[in-house]
Amino acid sequence: MNQYCIEGGFPIKGTIRASGNKNAALPCIAATLLTDEPVILKNIPDIEDVQVMLDVYRAFGGSVETLGPNTYKLLLRDIKISEVPLEYARKIRASILFAGPLLARTGMVILPPPGGDVIGRRRLDTHFLALTELGAEVEIDGTFIFRAPVLTGADIFLDEASVTATENAVMAAVLARGETILTNAASEPHVQDLCRMLKTMGADITGIGSNILTIRGVPKLSGCEFEIGVDFMEVGSFIGLAAVTRGELFIEGPVVRDLRPAKTAFGKLGIVWEHEGRVLHIPANQDMKINCDLGGMIPKIDDAPWPGFPPDLTSIVTVVATQVAGTVLIHEKMFESRMFFVDKLIDMGARIVLCDPHRAVVSGPTSLTGSELTSPDIRAGMAMVLAAMCARGNSVIRNVYQIERGYEKLVSRLTSLGAHIISR
Repeated sequence: MNQYCIEGGFPIKGTIRASGNKNAALPCIAATLLTDEPVILKNIPDIEDVQVMLDVYRAFGGSVETLGPNTYKLLLRDIKISEVPLEYARKIRASILFAGPLLARTGMVILPPPGGDVIGRRRLDTHFLALTELGAEVEIDGTFIFRAPVLTGADIFLDEASVTATENAVMAAVLARGETILTNAASEPHVQDLCRMLKTMGADITGIGSNILTIRGVPKLSGCEFEIGVDFMEVGSFIGLAAVTRGELFIEGPVVRDLRPAKTAFGKLGIVWEHEGRVLHIPANQDMKINCDLGGMIPKIDDAPWPGFPPDLTSIVTVVATQVAGTVLIHEKMFESRMFFVDKLIDMGARIVLCDPHRAVVSGPTSLTGSELTSPDIRAGMAMVLAAMCARGNSVIRNVYQIERGYEKLVSRLTSLGAHIISR
């Protein structure tokens, strides 16, 4: 399955259930290394990145049993190796999440440089900072080798609010001696999910949801049963899809409080939704008009660490903005190459000025024309799906492996909503 063929111009309509959060599932799988007892994880999305993480887990000597749809039982009595196999590390950036738990359990980890999305420089320095503060020694020689016979709690200030570095630091600290205070920690819902899972396993963590976490080391963690939260990035993508196709969509499962940053950003584009409990309703034929700032000034949508607007949705709102009347500035502050996919939108007819690697001015609405596209990463790939589905004519999107790393059964789910999309 290498490409999607999409005929645009058909509004989506129906009900879809949100998948489990990819960015929570991956660290939670890594965290199961911290115990020699069974862990049952529920609501795990059926996506490529999850399968790669499970393959790494098996390489360590773990067993993975499928208990039902999106539910796995993981058990790793004895770790056979402390090295992430190169073939898997190249496929997925999240392979670095095994560093903290392996170090905590075995005292050593060998990690090839992680692969994954190419969206600009993605620093690993913060991981090194946190783990060395906890007592690890690091050797860099083509691969990263961490050694720490004993981990000791520390007062750590992260130089950036990195999600994966926060997760690695927490997983290492839960079995460290003494107390760790992690300041400038990331606080995204997926980080909160990991912390809640660790608490269910017996970890002592306070401050969950804030940027200061206090972790008091415990001698041992137990097994547990834990359900992963809903993927609010996927929900945001589907909101954008409903808007650009002028369709009506019901999304089951979202946690409304996790969508507050997205609601503010989409609101600037004239996109609104309603909710009853955990069912979101995106009405058809929305106003689709830019809400200017005071004085008629051009508004800005910019990303930031949580609780700011998520960077993974900047590609989505960029496509939505092409279908909205007015002008908006999209400012991607966190990844310098993420906006480079907009040249494909320009080829399709979008009116976009790419000011620099971080900023794009979008004026709409414009009628997009089907085109041949290649997905550079998960979120830009999904943004291309949105563009193709609202464009006139046919589009082909190649390298859809990148999209399917993050979106579960996308083709069948969109087809059920009336999308004209097939995979080849």
